[in-house]
Amino acid sequence: MLRCAADPVVAFDEGLCVVAWNPAAERLFGWTAEEVLGRVVPMVPDELKAEHNAVLERVREGPQISIGTRRLTRERRLVDVRIDTSALRDSGGALLGWVSVYHRVTEADQHVAAEKARLVRRLNDILGDLNAQHDLDRVLDRITAAVLELTGADAAGFVRIEEDRLRLVSARGLPGDLLGTSVELHDSLVEELLRADRPVLLATRPRLDDLIWRALPGLRMVALGLAFLGERPYGALYALFAGRAAGHTELELLELLAGHAGVAVGNVMSYQEVVRQRAHERAVIDASVDGIAVLDAEGRVCQWNPAAARLTGMPAEAVLGGSLPFDHVPGGETTLQLPNGVWLDVLCAPIPETGELVIDFRDVTEAKELEESKDLFLATTSHELRTPITVVRGFAETLVNRWEELPEAERRKAVGTIADRARALGRLVEQLLMGSRAGAEELPVVREPFDVGGLLRRVVPAFQPLSELHRLEVRVPEGLPRALGDPMATDIIVGQLVENACKYSPSGGLIAVEAALEDDLLVVTVDDEGVGIAEGDHERIFERFVQGEAGDRRRFGGVGLGLYIVKRLATAQGGDISARSRAGGGARLRLTLPLANVTDETRV
Repeated sequence: MLRCAADPVVAFDEGLCVVAWNPAAERLFGWTAEEVLGRVVPMVPDELKAEHNAVLERVREGPQISIGTRRLTRERRLVDVRIDTSALRDSGGALLGWVSVYHRVTEADQHVAAEKARLVRRLNDILGDLNAQHDLDRVLDRITAAVLELTGADAAGFVRIEEDRLRLVSARGLPGDLLGTSVELHDSLVEELLRADRPVLLATRPRLDDLIWRALPGLRMVALGLAFLGERPYGALYALFAGRAAGHTELELLELLAGHAGVAVGNVMSYQEVVRQRAHERAVIDASVDGIAVLDAEGRVCQWNPAAARLTGMPAEAVLGGSLPFDHVPGGETTLQLPNGVWLDVLCAPIPETGELVIDFRDVTEAKELEESKDLFLATTSHELRTPITVVRGFAETLVNRWEELPEAERRKAVGTIADRARALGRLVEQLLMGSRAGAEELPVVREPFDVGGLLRRVVPAFQPLSELHRLEVRVPEGLPRALGDPMATDIIVGQLVENACKYSPSGGLIAVEAALEDDLLVVTVDDEGVGIAEGDHERIFERFVQGEAGDRRRFGGVGLGLYIVKRLATAQGGDISARSRAGGGARLRLTLPLANVTDETRV
């Protein structure tokens, strides 16, 4: 069968070596089968090799492809051919190579092809014009003008389908007063075309007495094609012929133009939707709490939202057109600190289609400070645990190794030291546990009426044995009303405040604890004569893992959780706590609690 084929047939393996070469191929190209089998034949001109390889790659995964091109003969002469190329596969579907069938192009074929090529080039130019238009009326007018140019029609028009009517929205070669007129869709050529489920229709008399046709004297024939917007019929494109009849080529062109009219209309609508979406996106970007910048292909800032100006302190006019005012990693993420002290997480995402780069950056200063505080907390906690554990281990080993040698008094002293350090460890662990619960908002707090004055008289004197350098005073007026809150939580708060007052007044002095009624609130103040509170730290000392000054950890010890827990316990029972420095030196801590009403006799 291959030998009898009238058209040249050539099969290649994956290495492009010839595996089949019929006599027709020998007659066209000049090589015999014995000369080419198992070899790569130099049939493809150098300038067409890229085209040839592209065809083979497309056929590898797709259907047959037919192209018009040129090939070389044995005498190095170029011949015009049309080639149908298909994939050659085994019974399992694996690719073995390709098979090509060659058709010699005659002079008549070349003339027709040249005319088609001219029309295609002109059509491409017209489509380029359409794609550059963003106005719907101009697009439809350009399509209508193209009908006259390419088909040679005497008049043309575009009607839009509006539910059950047709409206003329663009026309060439017809009176201008027809624009905007409409007729019923029912019993029209458009309805006939819709019923026929075809893309084009050619109509002659007596069907030419509708809408626009009557205005063209000598009308002989109407060709129309449907334009779709997605899957929905949008309108119809008409070509009106008076001097001559329309043929197959005119119908093909009309079908192409009608199809591209739908595409062009869709593009215009898509462009308008993009404009709307861009406006929406711009509003979203402007409202974003993240800083957002867009860099063009040359790395210049072309967008800078309000949050970016707020985070960096640099307005848009100072940044646009210049370089990004901080470092970034294209396609990656980094964390950096600005000169104004703000820490940023910077994420870069490229836009391959435009070569632009989107920079999203957010303020992580608080998280960074918390991370640093946690690191410091771990280091401090390790130090705070190491000291009592070392003491306990040392005295325990001494007792184990020298029990018999030590006098009774020394043994008692060692055991007492172990007990004292164990209590310190217990307090530290309890503080850590309560700090964890405070951070998770899980503090076990109740609200009930209780006597603040009695609580102060009981709690404060218990701290006097801790220091011989300090003098503790409790001042509670007569008739102080009851507070609404948690007596156990308030006990912890007062104890922590008194302990802090002793701790941060290492030279001793008076520690005064006083209760009073102020503006329907019960107020407890703790005054000391110690080191005071540095400027700017009056709120900060109530944060986790924070102590007043940079050297306070080394000087006074602690993990920085005491006042954090105090703050959470106070707010959890409906109160609050604040701190300030005293004019004569030292600090004042002020706890407020709500008053209990007469009806507050049970837990809330």
